[in-house]
Amino acid sequence: MFDNLTDRLSDSLRKLRGQGRLTEANVQDALREVRQALLEADVALPVVKDFIEQVKERALGQEVQKSLTPGQAMIKIVNEELVTIMGKANEKLNLATQPPAVILMAGLQGAGKTTTVAKLARWIKENLRKSVLVASADVYRPAAIQQLETLASEVKAEFFPSDASERPVDIARRAVEHGRKRYMDVVIIDTAGRLHIDEDMMDEIKAVHAAIKPIETLFVVDSMTGQDAANTAKAFHDALPLTGVILTKTDGDARGGAALSIRHITGKPIKFMGVGEKTAALEVFHPDRVASRILGMGDVLSLIEDVERTMDKAKAEKLAKKIHKGRRFDLNDYRDQLLQLKNMGGLAAMLDKLPGVGNVPQHVKDKINDKEMYQQLAMIDSMTPAERSDPDILNPSRKRRITLGSGTEVQDLNRMLKQHEQMQKMMKKLKGGNIMNLMKGMRGQLGRRLPF
Repeated sequence: MFDNLTDRLSDSLRKLRGQGRLTEANVQDALREVRQALLEADVALPVVKDFIEQVKERALGQEVQKSLTPGQAMIKIVNEELVTIMGKANEKLNLATQPPAVILMAGLQGAGKTTTVAKLARWIKENLRKSVLVASADVYRPAAIQQLETLASEVKAEFFPSDASERPVDIARRAVEHGRKRYMDVVIIDTAGRLHIDEDMMDEIKAVHAAIKPIETLFVVDSMTGQDAANTAKAFHDALPLTGVILTKTDGDARGGAALSIRHITGKPIKFMGVGEKTAALEVFHPDRVASRILGMGDVLSLIEDVERTMDKAKAEKLAKKIHKGRRFDLNDYRDQLLQLKNMGGLAAMLDKLPGVGNVPQHVKDKINDKEMYQQLAMIDSMTPAERSDPDILNPSRKRRITLGSGTEVQDLNRMLKQHEQMQKMMKKLKGGNIMNLMKGMRGQLGRRLPF
């Protein structure tokens, strides 16, 4: 998300970095480009106007004029104002009530609402350690109830069965009562979406809300609809007392207009964002971190959290002991590292969280994808246990068998073996705890791949 906006803002602000002082003229020129960048990112016009006015007022004020580095001061102001329009700080999920805490999910059809119910259930179970019951009150969309049942099984949440012949209000009421009898901590109710906002839809969801009195009413919205997402959220907020918003499909939106518009227009916080199709792909929305990404400064905190969340600690400890004893880093270990990268969403998903990526040319970014990672996993999976443990035994006939089994070419296999060999050399430097040598080696490898 934000790729285009990051590039445009970086270009605009870079021109100010070398300025000895900021004048009304050069600030005006820079803000003209910033304004155009925000509009192209599909940020709502009222939001753009307020943002530009605030930045201009501060840029021409004393805090910049007295600064030794006016360009850097300007970037700081833009960053702070981006945070302000997105909500200053994350507003946590409010579950402080007599159990079960009821969460009602609302939104238009196609926004990914049912998948988000499963993602949220998984997030609550893993991060808050609470039991979760999910139920579907969507009696209109074919197989909606079955879809939620399948997803509930995947995330190990309890599923409350319902039927398309029932009234949504009755389903919701029975699900909450069942959750109370089962001593569940949280009950999440999925509701029907429509292709557009209509009176019948609003009346129905108002009735469901009145019947179960949820502590959280979350609006699920497709971020790819840009400022329309904010307008739709406002229409729902006028009908329902929304407590927050979940942005979906942020991994596919290069503009970011919805994230920058929703809080300003609705007054409601973005609490989460969906960053992929898998049930683990839900992130807490931190305005300060998102602003940092927009300005190309990365998001190291979220990256660390991703690693902590997805890392198999038992395997990591086993590998550390193995390396410490001087034993060989084999292809089984290499495969584990690739799987961890895959669980984090792949290299492409990590890019915007790395500091300095905003300065990387677009044609370099375009070359970075996860195709090679999947190829390498397929090649390792086509090997025998003996071949994974000792790649030195891979002769031409074995290589042909592996590449035929994985749908790759011999040069792909040779390239992977070379990368594994380089990583093996770096791991050897860890023997005895020499982490500094490993860092130098990694820096050298990365330096040949990316220009930052």
